[in-house]
Amino acid sequence: MKQIAIYGASGHGKVIADIAKLDGYRDIILIDDKEYSGSISFEEFLHKYNKVPVIIGVGNNYTRAKLYQQCIDHHLKITTLIHPNAVIAEGVFIGKGTVVMAGVVANTGAAIGRGCILNTASVIEHDNHIGDFVHISPQVACAGDVTIGAYTHIGIGSCIIQGITIGQKSMIGAGSAVVRDIPSHVLAYGNPCKIIKDLNR
Repeated sequence: MKQIAIYGASGHGKVIADIAKLDGYRDIILIDDKEYSGSISFEEFLHKYNKVPVIIGVGNNYTRAKLYQQCIDHHLKITTLIHPNAVIAEGVFIGKGTVVMAGVVANTGAAIGRGCILNTASVIEHDNHIGDFVHISPQVACAGDVTIGAYTHIGIGSCIIQGITIGQKSMIGAGSAVVRDIPSHVLAYGNPCKIIKDLNR
């Protein structure tokens, strides 16, 4: 029987559990120190199930990265989940711990980092480079040759034109049209997308 552990038992973890079932996992262990119904603590997991592969079920990029590193520090196996209705071109690189949800399209030459979320019906066109622990929200469209730095969050329904670079640890608000490069550590949104706030301040 295929087993998987999902570290995080709230809403995002539930969506991941559904993908796991579709991918043939019949024994799903939920890990959460907040004592959600049916979940066990991380310490209990280490004691009883430490050979079971783990995926992080948390939407926040920084928390997901922290839990990912905790798993690595305890020599746990990190796995990847891809919804069977996603369309992934041959040769696309997907890093360990990334979740690809229903309706996602990732085209040739794309490279997605570790611990990312490609959310429902998002489009990652050819030759995109997505850094580690990025969250691409539902129905985001990234045209060809887009680069997104680590830990950046792209809000729901945003579109990014070809050749754009978005730096690391930035936030792009929902429904934005990104038509020029966006630096690291900023909040930006709008149509066209404009820098609103420096997140370092």
